[in-house]
Amino acid sequence: MPVIQMREALNQAMSEEMQRDPDVFLIGEEVAEYDGAYKVSQGMLAKFGPMRVVDAPISEAGFAGLGLGAAMVGMRPIVEFMTFSFSLVAFDQVVNNAPKMSYMSGGQFSMPIVFRGISGPGQQLAATHSWTVDALYTHVPGLKVVIPSTPYEAKGLLKNAIRDNDPVIFLENESMYGNRGEVPEEDYVIPFGVADIKRVGQDCTVVAWGRAALTALEAAEMLHKENGIEVEVVDPRTLRPLDIESIVKSVKKTGYCVTVEEGYPTCSVGAEIAAQVQERCFDDMDNHVYRVAALDVPMPYSKPLMNEVVPSAARVAEAIRRAVYL
Repeated sequence: MPVIQMREALNQAMSEEMQRDPDVFLIGEEVAEYDGAYKVSQGMLAKFGPMRVVDAPISEAGFAGLGLGAAMVGMRPIVEFMTFSFSLVAFDQVVNNAPKMSYMSGGQFSMPIVFRGISGPGQQLAATHSWTVDALYTHVPGLKVVIPSTPYEAKGLLKNAIRDNDPVIFLENESMYGNRGEVPEEDYVIPFGVADIKRVGQDCTVVAWGRAALTALEAAEMLHKENGIEVEVVDPRTLRPLDIESIVKSVKKTGYCVTVEEGYPTCSVGAEIAAQVQERCFDDMDNHVYRVAALDVPMPYSKPLMNEVVPSAARVAEAIRRAVYL
């Protein structure tokens, strides 16, 4: 099985779906002539031409709206935001129009559109370019929110997103584009709403997604070597729909739960998961749910300060120790 980078997996997903379905196209800033700001769309302009790989002006509200109109007449646009911080200037299109069009039209219009790009702190992008938007978009009925943590998931989930008839928010992280992993050559999709057990254990459940899932795995290995604690890492992969059943099953097995995310703690996805776990697993748990999130401050530009704000493996490991009374 070939080992490729996450950016290559995303490129393969888009290219294969564009070859399979002529209604699929990509639009965004620098996706064509520059081969993508992060080289995710490298080579796609040469393959598909400027009518299907479209360089947009710096106007997120404009090209997001264009994508909505295209989806309403049967096309399947992939709208790339160079960073999801920029999606905030298209908030009306993404939050107020895309998820509500099918409902408000009585099903006359579907909305097969994918909004994809970078979410969260990457390489020192400072406060206004480092939004982790998981919670913002998971809050909205009608949107599906997808966050891969491996190249295999990036390709399978993106292909499923492109084929979906509902609007999908597909969140990536800049620092993960170079991560490598095995990706099958044959066609495959990963269904939404199915969590992945990244690591099997019996002592504590850690729920984490995206880059935070990799941080959780690092913390789990630290604790295995230090204390022999076997942590089970559950990666939801999609936050809407959320596979709460798999999370509950794991917590009932281990009796403890920690959530890890790179978003802010107030009204976070971790808070929602903690609430549901407490409701469903109260009699099976020996402690309350511990949450690890970014510090509740604007993201610093300084790399040492940024590393303090974003959850580290050491901070996750300490939360696990507290959860299991070590």
